[in-house]
Formats: sequence, C-alpha cells, structure tokens
Amino acid sequence: MTIDNDDDLKHLKAIGRIVFETMLLMKKSLKPGISTAGLDRIGEKNLARYGARSAPILMYDFPGHTCISINDEAAHGIPSGRKVEPGDVVNIDVSAELNGYFGDTGATFTVPPVDPRIEYLCQVTRKSLNAAMAAARAGAKVNQIGQAIEKTASNAGFTTIRDLGSHGIGRSLHEDPHFIQNFYDKSDTRTLSEGQVITIEPFLSTAADSTVTAEDGWTLLTGDGNRSAQYEHTMVITRDKPLVLTAL
Repeated sequence: MTIDNDDDLKHLKAIGRIVFETMLLMKKSLKPGISTAGLDRIGEKNLARYGARSAPILMYDFPGHTCISINDEAAHGIPSGRKVEPGDVVNIDVSAELNGYFGDTGATFTVPPVDPRIEYLCQVTRKSLNAAMAAARAGAKVNQIGQAIEKTASNAGFTTIRDLGSHGIGRSLHEDPHFIQNFYDKSDTRTLSEGQVITIEPFLSTAADSTVTAEDGWTLLTGDGNRSAQYEHTMVITRDKPLVLTAL
C-alpha cells in the first residue's frame, strides 16, 4: 500500500510495534529445553493482549501463530514439540493484523555454543539488511534492494536464497511489489515510490541458493548441514532513509 494520511501511519506504527515486541518476548525465552510450540504460545498471548491477529493463520490457515525455523529450515517452520538445543540457529518470524493493517518482522538467533562462521553469517545478514535499506529510496529501482543484499553476501562468501524475498505490505500481508528479489535482477524495472510500505528481509545462506518444501507442506528446507539467516523490518519509503515501523 501507499500511505494516504496520518491515520494510516498511526495504525501501521501500532501493529509494527506489536509484532516487534512479540518477537523480542519470544527471543527472551529462547533457551535449550523450550519447545517451539512453547515459544509460539508466548507470541500468541502477546498478540492477543493487543487484539492483534496472527497473519499466517488469518491469511493462510498456517498451523501456528508464528513461524519458527531451526537450522536447515529457512522459513515457515511449524511450531511443535521440538525442543531447542545448544548450538541451534533459530529464526523467529512474527506477522499480524490489527484494525485492517499488517506488520511483519523477523530475526535469527543463535543458541550457544555456535560455530563462529554462523555468527558471522548472522552479522553479514544484518549488514545486508542495512545496505538494502540504504538503497531503498523513492525513485530508486526495486532491484537495487536485491543488488545491495547480493553484493554484501557474496563479498562475505555467502549465498542468497533466490526463491525467498521481500514484499509489499499494508492492508494485506503480501501486496505489490509482490516479490522483491534477494539478488540483482536487471530485468526488474519497477521503482519505489514515496509513502510505499514494504518489507526488506534478506535471506543469506552458508551454501544453498534455493529451498525445498518439507513433507509438512509448509517448512522450507535448505539441505542437511546448511544454515541460513534472515532479518526483516517493515518500513515506509521516503525520499531519504526508510521509516522503520517494526520498532519499539
């Protein structure tokens, strides 16, 4: 969507703060022994406290209030009885709706002890998000987002997962532009406009550049031994740096 008035911005900031707070609360309880279903219940309760509705359930009838993906799972992991273990790499993705507006955020967390290369993967993924946000200005090409992500990843020796990407958001979870690549696509001639609401969510990997869907029909896998990281903000495009909505 494109913001039309101050009321739009007020509602988007509200749901952005809620999903970000929810993710941080889940992260606070992330430790060995907790199940992903237990983490999801924390998310469920916090969303309910504000009257917000889980976007994955609302839009897709997803079997969980949040997506929690571990190790070789890149995205859309279903909360379950699986318990977090030392050394795990855990992605928490929270999206929700309130008063007809949507917010979406995510981050990857490590459970010590973790291979230093995986910590570096997370660091570089955060760096790629910042680089992509620096490129996201009104009038810029949409593909400059993917270009910034891919350049940051390749310079550090990592790959980008090419079948996952960012997207427009606002009055629905996924809006135009429906797929913003994590790599440079010179054929993509779309431009960003002032007031446009989008997510930026780089997916970087130790080796894989694509995913396969697990037997559960939801979880996206990158292959045994592979690890990936994702960080995501919802933001409003301006003539200067984007206005981040997923913040406290």
